[in-house]
Amino acid sequence: MRHCRSCLRLPCFGRARPGVPGSLCWLTGVTLAGMAGRVRVREISDDEGNRLKRIVRRGSGSVVTWRRAQMVLWSAQGMSVAQIAGLAFTSEDRVRDVLHNFNADGFDSLYPRYAGGRPPVFTLAQRREIKKIAKSRPAGHGLPFSRWSLAKLADFLVAEGVVDDISHEGLRLRGSPLRGQEGPGGPLVRHR
Repeated sequence: MRHCRSCLRLPCFGRARPGVPGSLCWLTGVTLAGMAGRVRVREISDDEGNRLKRIVRRGSGSVVTWRRAQMVLWSAQGMSVAQIAGLAFTSEDRVRDVLHNFNADGFDSLYPRYAGGRPPVFTLAQRREIKKIAKSRPAGHGLPFSRWSLAKLADFLVAEGVVDDISHEGLRLRGSPLRGQEGPGGPLVRHR
């Protein structure tokens, strides 16, 4: 791999000329003078080019992957960042990010990494304990009523130390431990 002085000894594209100001830096695209060099995708092999074409032509799968592969292909064909941004209806910064990521990570950068969202509020053990208590009769726990209400069940779970905090709405909402659960005589809890 070749290096150049203009980019602080960081690896550069195969087309870069060592020691020439304005050569393209593999990681940042910034030269010593602080000017951003012309961002291009690294040299791609025939196999990589064919793989990119398959992603673009296939059309199935993620639209995000398709758009990123298209941007990389356009850059490999010699288009400038401004031209790619115009064709892709996106910003030049976004195109630069896609090209830098592809140069650093290869094909892994084309596939979106979606986050898992909010972490679960209750652990699996807590959910099982909540269901077990909700399926039981309140009289079995020494309470003077025949059925659980959401408010009474929530208060009991906190008092018993099963959970630190839970609202009666949290028991009823989507993703709650009791969603879709019914006892032998109908719903496990009443909503009042």
